[in-house]
Amino acid sequence: MTKTREQASPLTVSNLTVAYQKKPVVRNVSFEIAEGELIGIIGPNGAGKSTLIKAILGLQPTLSGETLVYGKPYRIQRKLVGYVPQRESVDWDFPTNALDVVMMGRYGRLGWFKRPGAKEKAIALECLSKVGMADFADRQISQLSGGQQQRVFLARALAQDATLYFMDEPFAGVDAATEKAIIQLLNELKRQGKTVLVVHHDLATVEQYFDSVMLLNGELIAYGPTASTFTEQRLQEAYGGRLTFLAAERSEGPVITAGRGR
Repeated sequence: MTKTREQASPLTVSNLTVAYQKKPVVRNVSFEIAEGELIGIIGPNGAGKSTLIKAILGLQPTLSGETLVYGKPYRIQRKLVGYVPQRESVDWDFPTNALDVVMMGRYGRLGWFKRPGAKEKAIALECLSKVGMADFADRQISQLSGGQQQRVFLARALAQDATLYFMDEPFAGVDAATEKAIIQLLNELKRQGKTVLVVHHDLATVEQYFDSVMLLNGELIAYGPTASTFTEQRLQEAYGGRLTFLAAERSEGPVITAGRGR
């Protein structure tokens, strides 16, 4: 019997393989995620973390495999999915203001040929307010700081009113206040029953931020609850000699750092 949306997993990936110039970057990856969780995707530089997300979203061609969002292909379920790309991949010189960027998040529900009206503007302003950027609605995005730009893109994702979110290194290069605002927002999405997958590079905060963790290094090393998956053994499998352990101030486990990855 076919599962309904309420019964189906938010995301099921089966035997996904992605290659650049015929060289596999993500190899035979399979997993199924639970609803209403914050999930960290971690791994060393070049592990294929961003590539995995782009392949799931149809932004990167795949060699093989299948991706289902609530039991159906992504192309059918686009309206249920929100995406925050890496800040470095965005052309911030594009002449538009913060409010217009956030309203772009409504186009998936409006359709590209219907202009956003007062309702969409109100939703966009509310989303900007949630990330502390309401006072910058008319500011050109090129005039915003890196942390402010990241908050605007988070607001755009909120405006999509999705149930499944992908965020590619949202904490990278932001100040402490923005990082705090982002994690508060992620927890609010979780309280609403949303599911969020986050590419993350700061291993010192993984246990604090995420319910589950996915360790990736070309292949899926491990995936499961953070408490049982984010272990020294698993991290060594994923990072090998590229992992640096720092002196821990607490006895529960190591404080760890590692380089960012694609």
